[in-house]
Amino acid sequence: MNRSVPLLFVLLWSTGFIGAKFGLPHAEPLSFLLIRYLLVLALMTLIALAMRAPWPRDARQWFHIGVAGLLVHGVYLGGVFMSISKGLPAGVASLVVGIQPLLTAVGAGWLLNEAVLARQWFGLVLGFVGVAIVVSGKLGSGFGLDALWPALAALAGITAGTLYQKRFCPSFDWRTGAIAQFLPTAIATAIVVQLSEDFRVEWAPDFIFALAWLVLVLSLGAVSLLNMLIRRGSAVNLASLFYLVPPCTALIAWLLFDERLAGMALVGMALAVWGVYLARK
Repeated sequence: MNRSVPLLFVLLWSTGFIGAKFGLPHAEPLSFLLIRYLLVLALMTLIALAMRAPWPRDARQWFHIGVAGLLVHGVYLGGVFMSISKGLPAGVASLVVGIQPLLTAVGAGWLLNEAVLARQWFGLVLGFVGVAIVVSGKLGSGFGLDALWPALAALAGITAGTLYQKRFCPSFDWRTGAIAQFLPTAIATAIVVQLSEDFRVEWAPDFIFALAWLVLVLSLGAVSLLNMLIRRGSAVNLASLFYLVPPCTALIAWLLFDERLAGMALVGMALAVWGVYLARK
């Protein structure tokens, strides 16, 4: 695999929090995501039909791909967007989801029979410490449990979804596979929106920009890279990349919103990068 692919994935995935920052003031979180899912389904269906992409072979494969998509997209994205909309700082949300590589390492040994070396464990712990240092300066604002529990659900979703996909459906066509993943995600999200939201959307320029970015760059670009990484690498190696997301997000926020980076944040970034290097070596 080209070594630039994991770095490109981290860069694209990190912009998800930026898209949420732009778009969430103008729409309810799950309504925002439902529009995103429907646009992705429309685009990927056109692409799959135009390119005559192969479809999943049978109902069993449709089911496994759909479950993985529901966990990785529905539960993870829904949890992150809901927590931020309820007032959880993006840095805290990053830290909560940042526990994922450690949980994935436990699950990889238990479910996938992947051997996790002592060096990798050290790298995972070191990466978590680095992430904690990066976001520690953003923990000042108060928040309640109603803002925290969706982030915990997001953590469970991305961890379980990565392990499930690696175990049951590691390989599928990225075009038709996206349809199989986002279709049940859209249906489940629509049901929750019907029960809990008013589908409030303000079509402001910031919202349109955020929606276009999340559909084209995140859902088509980053998710395709994620599926490639799940197919070609170990679960622990992939999960360790998520340690680089909060530092990368902090850098992007500094460039776009002039959010200052303290000296300790730079130290934390260095530790996170070193931890990922040890875990993936």
